[in-house]
Amino acid sequence: MASGAFGFRAYTFFDTLLWIACLNVLWIAFTVMGGVVLGVGPSTVAAHILVRDKVRGNSAPLFRRFAREYFKNFAKGNVLGLPVLLVAAALVLNWGYFSGGRDLGSQLASIAVLLAMLFAAGAVCHLFPMYARYELPLPQYFLMASRFTMRHLAGTAILLFMTAAAVFACRAVPGLLPFFGIGAWLYVTGWLCDRFFTANDDSVAAAGSQAPSVPADHPAKEASLA
Repeated sequence: MASGAFGFRAYTFFDTLLWIACLNVLWIAFTVMGGVVLGVGPSTVAAHILVRDKVRGNSAPLFRRFAREYFKNFAKGNVLGLPVLLVAAALVLNWGYFSGGRDLGSQLASIAVLLAMLFAAGAVCHLFPMYARYELPLPQYFLMASRFTMRHLAGTAILLFMTAAAVFACRAVPGLLPFFGIGAWLYVTGWLCDRFFTANDDSVAAAGSQAPSVPADHPAKEASLA
């Protein structure tokens, strides 16, 4: 019995590892297909929709489902992704400019930019999993992701730690990036956010909050978020 349980866990582990590797390859391929800039958002949206299904035990043909979600959410994915890229570029440029200064003003500005980068990274970690789960007007995803980042600091710290660990691992072992680095980060952050959102929804339900109805064409999404 013990050996059977161990064998099942080993099978599940390696099956998930293979799934993550395939997700990693699909994310890179579809991002490049979109010209990188226009491909990042839709690829990340599609990946998190698949991650949400995976962690809930819903299996589907990976390539077919990824391609369907990518093209279905291409416009909305870019509405989410392009502002993220613009903000990231602005923060990196400002960090490069102020961190090189020796005066007090530059050092204070570089600290402010660093804090803004941490906040933005935390919000992005919540943004795409939130889109995969909830039905909201597109501008509301940015607002709700920002609010969730500030209201749930422990969860945000965990997501930032996992992001830093993924970056460190990919820098230390560059071969991870094309096979596991991005896919593993997407899977872990999606799994964590699914737990965080579920806990939040349970607390909202316990408080007796009223949730709006979910449109019929989005059966996989939920509407309760506070």
